[in-house]
Amino acid sequence: QVQLVESGGGLVQAGGSLRLSCAASGRTFGNYAMGWFRQAPGKEREFVASIRRSDAYTRYEDSVKGRFTISRDNAKNTVSLQMNTLKPEDTAIYYCAAGRRGLIPTAVAAEYDYWGQGTEVTVSS
Repeated sequence: QVQLVESGGGLVQAGGSLRLSCAASGRTFGNYAMGWFRQAPGKEREFVASIRRSDAYTRYEDSVKGRFTISRDNAKNTVSLQMNTLKPEDTAIYYCAAGRRGLIPTAVAAEYDYWGQGTEVTVSS
């Protein structure tokens, strides 16, 4: 069982930056692939970024490539999402997720086993 708690959301102007963090419980955090997803009002949840369990292999949704960076610290049981050059269309609730298939940084939400409650990000124009 893994419990995830996101933090770091808030209101920021377009062009600004935010850093989201996700703290995980449990001693097996390092075995999980981790992902960030987001859901904007009236839209379906969508993939943002993911990172494999054991190395720096990452993947990103096309619209955030070059602006967002996912990273993890297995010693601290945390995964972060650095978001730069934010745009109004990045406004959403951001969710952290953990997947048991640790070597697969999947973009498919259904393949993640645990989810946090989300943190809200609002980007004003």
